[in-house]
Amino acid sequence: MNKVHLEKKPPNKSKTGIMLAGHFTTALIAKQKFPKGSLLYFLIIVQLQDFLWFIFHYLGLEPTTPSDAFDATLTNMAVDMLYSHDLLPQLVWFIIVFAIGKFLFKSTQIGLVSILLVAVHFILDFFSGHMHHLFGADTMEAGLGLYASSPYLAIFIEAIFSTGALWYFFTEETKKGIIRTRKNKLAIIAVFGYGIIFMLLIATRSFREILGIPEFDLGFNTNMPTLIFTYGVMLYCLNYFVPKFKTIE
Repeated sequence: MNKVHLEKKPPNKSKTGIMLAGHFTTALIAKQKFPKGSLLYFLIIVQLQDFLWFIFHYLGLEPTTPSDAFDATLTNMAVDMLYSHDLLPQLVWFIIVFAIGKFLFKSTQIGLVSILLVAVHFILDFFSGHMHHLFGADTMEAGLGLYASSPYLAIFIEAIFSTGALWYFFTEETKKGIIRTRKNKLAIIAVFGYGIIFMLLIATRSFREILGIPEFDLGFNTNMPTLIFTYGVMLYCLNYFVPKFKTIE
C-alpha cells in the first residue's frame, strides 16, 4: 500500500510499504456491507496511514528517499514511518477515526468499521510490504519484510488478495440484484490492475534503469508528488466508477 542507491541508506532508516490495490479493495467491501458510510470516506480511511505518511514527509517527520521518482524502486524507497505506520501510533489513529466516523455519519457502527479498516491496512502491510515497527526503527519489527527480501512474492500476494476481494465484491453485488455493464466492471478491475502493474515495473529496477533516462536535477522532490498523484488517480477513478450500477426492481 515507503537514496538513490540502496547501499547509501543510513542504518536508522526502515523500508516503506506502499500496497496500492489491496487496501482499496477493502473500501469497496466496507461500502457494500455498511452503506450508511460513503465510498469516498472508506477509500480515504483504508489508505489513512499512507495519506498520513505523505503529510508527515512534508512536515519533515517521515522524510522519504530517493527524492527522484525515476530512481525509486520497491526495494530502495526508505523512510522511518514512525508516526503513520508503526504499531503504537495506530492506537491514536483508532481513536481518531472512530470519532470521525461516528461524527460524520452519526453511527457508532461506522466508527467501529473505521477502526477495523485502519487495522486491516496494518495487517495487509504485515504480509505484503516492508517491515514496520513497534515504535521506531530500533524497536521490535512487525512484518514479513517481503518487499525487501522477495518483492515479486509480495506483489503476488497482493494480486491474489485483490483478485479474491474483487470476486467477493462482484459476487455479493450479483446476489443483491446489482447490475454492472462489462465496461464498468473492466474499468474497476483496470484501476487495481494498474496498481499491480505499477509495482511490478518498479519492483527491483527503477524507470531510470529500464528506460535509460539520464541523470538530471529538477531541484525539487519528484518521488512523493508522483506517489500522491498515483493514489489520487486511483481514488478518483474508484469513486467515479464504483457507484455506476443499476439494481433489479
